[in-house]
Amino acid sequence: MDPVKDADARNGGQTGGHVGDPVRGAAQGTAPVPLSVLDLATVGAGRTATDALRTSVEIAKLAESRGYHRLWVAEHHSMPGVASSSPAVILAHLAAHTESIRLGSGGVMLPNHAPLVIAEQFGTLEALAPGRIDLGLGRAPGTDGATAAALRRTDRPHEAADDFPRQLAELIRFLDDDFPDGHPYARIHAVPGPVQGRVPGGVQPADRPPVWLLGSSGFSAQLAGSLGLPFAFAHHFSAANTLPALELYRSSFRPSDVLDEPYALIGVSALAAEEEREAHRQVMTGALSMLRLRTGRPGLVPTPEEAEEYERGMGELERDFVRGWLANVVYGTPGQVRDGLDALAKRTGADELMITSQSHGAPARLRSYGLIADAYGLPSATSS
Repeated sequence: MDPVKDADARNGGQTGGHVGDPVRGAAQGTAPVPLSVLDLATVGAGRTATDALRTSVEIAKLAESRGYHRLWVAEHHSMPGVASSSPAVILAHLAAHTESIRLGSGGVMLPNHAPLVIAEQFGTLEALAPGRIDLGLGRAPGTDGATAAALRRTDRPHEAADDFPRQLAELIRFLDDDFPDGHPYARIHAVPGPVQGRVPGGVQPADRPPVWLLGSSGFSAQLAGSLGLPFAFAHHFSAANTLPALELYRSSFRPSDVLDEPYALIGVSALAAEEEREAHRQVMTGALSMLRLRTGRPGLVPTPEEAEEYERGMGELERDFVRGWLANVVYGTPGQVRDGLDALAKRTGADELMITSQSHGAPARLRSYGLIADAYGLPSATSS
């Protein structure tokens, strides 16, 4: 089956994008490719989830005003320092506070949910913000195995991930409302959705969010290529696999009604500050948070002061982990970050860079996105 239909009828509705194209963006200023934002709604020490979600709104508004192409939120569970367990709820809130930027999931973990529920949620989002919603899907749980089992109500959560292609096909059928006659779900409709335009008196357009596949290895890369879907790779935590996955996506690509050629974005961790030392202080908060997560001690994102103190007393194994982690973070002054992003775009051939700036507090993250926009000459907040 064709994974998505009537792509030409789906107007992206975004400022600065390709007219009528809900997938491709357009580079702004001197950026080599479109720049976008991935927000994890991180919760810092001494802060609440309410604080984190208010910051998400501030980031979305800034990104929209400065010419970033899209903003995505990710699904994570059972992590004290990440408040993004319900992407659809957060996206509805962000849609109410923005007007033109594309909003989406980066991603919804499909095996955690019934396909019909996702189709209903994102049909609702499309009705709330027509032409601005992306549906990015992953096959990982976004958490540990025990939490995945609790989410899926099974002690064999890996089986749901292995069933990903079938679940994806079912979800797309619900989005398009095109199960064939005789199918058990032929009389079931995701609402809001296309069925509302086909019943007597119906005027609902058939538009629905474009589907993206997300991944940190080759499985989703190959599947996205074979289906002709756009692909997003998590370079920010799986950098060693970036080039092989992108090559597999491109070599597997088959033109579809969605895309006539591959379109791949990569997520990249980047943070800019006026001084290099300050940028290091800020990214160390994320590095320490990841170190604790990987060693079974998840918690809130530490303050720069706490991270500095911890760094001074690190053992050699911890230092090796942090050095390896920071090697894949683009950080420093705005000029250094610009040069690093330029080099990454050239090395990978990515069609879009999705930046996630991880630090303890809102001011540093907001300042970073603003400085990166300045470095590329993106539209100013006053002129947009």
